[in-house]
Order: sequence, then structure tokens, then C-alpha cells
Amino acid sequence: MTVIDAIETIPIRVPLEQLYRGSYYKMRNRCTIITTVRTSDGAFGTAYNADSDEEQDEIVAIVQDEIAPLVKGLDVMATERVWEAMLPVTFDQLRDRRLAMQAMACVDTAVWDCVGRILGQPLWRLWGGYRDRIPMIGIGGYYGTSEADIAKDMAFFAEEHGMVGMKFKIGGKPPETDVARLVNARSFVDDDFVFVVDANQGYTVREALDFVRKLPDDLELRWFEEPTRWHSDLAGLRDVRLKGNVRVAAGQSEISRVGMRAMITSGAIDVCNYDASWGGGPTEWRRVAAMALTYDVELGHHEEGQVSSHLLASVPNGTYVEAFTPQRDPIFWEMVTNRKPLEDGRLVLPTEPGLGWELDPEFVERFRVDR
Repeated sequence: MTVIDAIETIPIRVPLEQLYRGSYYKMRNRCTIITTVRTSDGAFGTAYNADSDEEQDEIVAIVQDEIAPLVKGLDVMATERVWEAMLPVTFDQLRDRRLAMQAMACVDTAVWDCVGRILGQPLWRLWGGYRDRIPMIGIGGYYGTSEADIAKDMAFFAEEHGMVGMKFKIGGKPPETDVARLVNARSFVDDDFVFVVDANQGYTVREALDFVRKLPDDLELRWFEEPTRWHSDLAGLRDVRLKGNVRVAAGQSEISRVGMRAMITSGAIDVCNYDASWGGGPTEWRRVAAMALTYDVELGHHEEGQVSSHLLASVPNGTYVEAFTPQRDPIFWEMVTNRKPLEDGRLVLPTEPGLGWELDPEFVERFRVDR
């Protein structure tokens, strides 16, 4: 039996060149935590997850002080048992459970990478192997950027890398202003370029419906992500979906299959974008994915392409892997050294075992914040 012997963590924080603003949030740094699980016989698994900034130290502490003692000595191949052994870190009702679920995701993903390495198989194949590549869309359209910035981002997504589409940020301005911003962005790309819009819970139901009504007839959305504010969540999502006759995506703000069960069974969404790095790791994500398939709900994923690409490629109802520009996510574009160019707009998955990504040690040393 190959048992877990140690867990190592390296917190990474990369200062961004500018402040990025969505509807009601802002981002100054790009962060992640590199987690390595080592076993008694020398096997190991490494992954990077968790993009929280201010809470990074607390997440690392949960991994080292609380999770590590619970999983040491367990068979690394017993992924379900390891996941269940970590669950008590979420029981403290006075602590934000999101942080504990992110800590669990760090370890769970590294455990799965170790499993893939031991078996000599990439995770997309172990998890189902539905396809070996997945279409990629960009994420952009942030507030505070100029028309020239938008044009530059569109060129990066569509021309330089040949992505199939883009997720455009809305929800922080009146609907008519956001429609005009989106129409302007579309003017830089071909008609077959796919658009998703993401309000990040910025609109009221009325505003979201107004946005849909004001769209030009020839601008079809692939989906409308998190259109309504948190306090009208399920009912608001369903109203936008049915009254607006538009596909609705949500789920990234949920942290467990329990929350996703309510969202899916209530008929609130067409696309589930549950985040494995925020919600307990691939083990919990795959439970949600199975439930989504039962209800004919498609699967997206909230960024984190290094993990989501494997997950989405493994199942029949996966849609797109997401990527920012290098300025917004230098970790994905610079720390991962063996990512292949897109082929026909699709990210080609590694054939190396586990996650299969190689990380640049110089980048890691430059931006680690534990020294």
C-alpha cells in the first residue's frame, strides 16, 4: 500500500500590472498554492489551486496544520477515503467554509495527480477519456480598460491563439452601456466567434432581462453567467433563463454538491460552472458532473484551466476551458512550460501521467511568498 507520508505547500503571489475590475470586485494579484503530496515509497503528486489572495495564508495553514495530520498514513489510491478524511476541517461553523474547501481542493488535486503518476495515465483519461482536447475561450472585457485594450485582448484571443470565443465582463454598468461595450468587442472578431457574458451577480433580475432584450438580433449569447445578485439566486436565475429565453450558467460561488443539487434540480441553470479549486477538488466536482448529466445540464468551469481542462475533457457534457490574458494570469501562461499551442481553437491535453503539466522552477522561486 502506498501511503501518504508528507504534504508540502508553496504559496505563489504575482503582482499584476493593473487593477482588474468586474461588476463589483477587483483583483490586484494573481495567486495560487502549489501542493505536493509525497508517499512512503517515493511516489508524489503536484498540483496548483486556490486563487485567493488575502486568505492565502489561512488556506495554507489549514492544509498543513489540520489536513496533513488527518491524511498521513492513508492509502493515496483510496481517493474517496482520503477526501472523506479531510471533511472535518469544514465543520467549524465560525470559519468561512470556502477556505476549508479550497484547502481540501489543494490536497485532493495533488492526490489525483499522484494516482495518475502511479498508474501511468493522464487524468483526463482516468476520469473518462471522452476527448483529448477541449475548446478554449478567453476572459476579458474588464471595466476601466480602453477601447484599445479591448481590441488588443480580442486580437490575443482570436488571432494570436485562435480561441473559439470569449467571456465578456458585464454587470457593473447600466444594461444599455454593457450592450454597447459588448457590441464594440464583437466588431473586432469574425461572426463565428462565440460570446459568453458574465455579470458576476451584478444585475437585478429586471436589469438582466433588460440586457437580453437590448442585444442586437444577430448577437446570440452562448450563455449568460451569474446574471443576478446573490439574494435572488435560484429564483432569479430561473426567471432570467425562462423569461429571457437565454441559457444561464452559474455554480462557481457554490462550494459543495449540496448547493449544486438545489441549483440543478430547481431548473435554474443550463450550464454548471462549479469550480473544483473552490469546491473541494476533482473528487467533489465529478460528483456534481454526474448529477448535471442526469439533468442534461452542460458543464463549464470557473477558470483554473490547469485542472478544468482534464475534468471537462473527460465527460460528454463539457464545454470550454477558460483562460485570461498573460497580463491577467501570468501563472497559467508563464509557470506552465509544456502547454501546447491550440489546435483549431482547442487545448490539447497532456499525455504525460497525472495532470501532466511541468512547472518552471525559476518562476516558482521568484514569486513564492514563504521565504
